[in-house]
Amino acid sequence: MQKSLPHLIRLTAVLAVIGLAVAGCGRKGDLDPPSAAATKEGDISKPTKQPGTVDKPFLLDPLL
Repeated sequence: MQKSLPHLIRLTAVLAVIGLAVAGCGRKGDLDPPSAAATKEGDISKPTKQPGTVDKPFLLDPLL
């Protein structure tokens, strides 16, 4: 049984939309609260450079 090209395109589009809809499904409700360790006041630290590491530039660094 040979199917026409528009039928296959339509079927592919419908399956893609269904797949995206199912992939977008998640758990309903509020976001999880942060852990107690993450909510301490004054515990904000900046990333420190490890000894012996070299700062290598990355292609996308200017965008940041």
